[in-house]
Amino acid sequence: MISTRHLSTLPDIAALTKLTQSLALLDAIICPEWEYRYYSFDAHWTNNLSVFFMRNGSGDEFIILFAKEGAVIKGFAHESAMSPYRHSPLQVWAGVIDEIPKVLRTYLLDPAFELSATTFCIWRTVSDTKWKCGNVMFPDDPLGDGSAMLLTMLDGDPTTYQTYAQEYYEKTFELSAIKHIYHHLLLTDEVVKDLNSELTLSDFNKELQTIGYIG
Repeated sequence: MISTRHLSTLPDIAALTKLTQSLALLDAIICPEWEYRYYSFDAHWTNNLSVFFMRNGSGDEFIILFAKEGAVIKGFAHESAMSPYRHSPLQVWAGVIDEIPKVLRTYLLDPAFELSATTFCIWRTVSDTKWKCGNVMFPDDPLGDGSAMLLTMLDGDPTTYQTYAQEYYEKTFELSAIKHIYHHLLLTDEVVKDLNSELTLSDFNKELQTIGYIG
């Protein structure tokens, strides 16, 4: 299970970029109403930055920033004992963000990313051979920093997405269609209709550009 304590199975930056684009496209096809989706991806946030968002609507979220210098994952589990909102004034738990490399920390300073609302942070520069996180003394709390709960979908297994989608949207979805998008194959009308019979490929020209999905 991926978490800040178990980072070895987290995909490398290139693979993680493709995976998160796939998650965003799947949610876009299944749920045209953007506000009800868990996952979204903006490949053109700025000239230098692409951003993946996960929001569950219950106060938990994480973002992944993809930049030329590397990538950083910033998450917030609202029920965690490590929540900055348990302190007045707000205070991020010691060690969580202190060691983020300057070249990546600069991107997190954008107010849109709410660095103060953080319970876990993971990063990897292009010169790193593995993902890293800070030296954190965890509280006596089963939830910990929330990373194990929130990062489940990043295991790269299409059945993980199928299970989530069928529970959340209360519908059945063809695993073959999910695998098609996980593998970044060319999106077709057939695949779209396997996931949402009310839509066609032509409905996704803008979404494909925003996400940056290339089959």
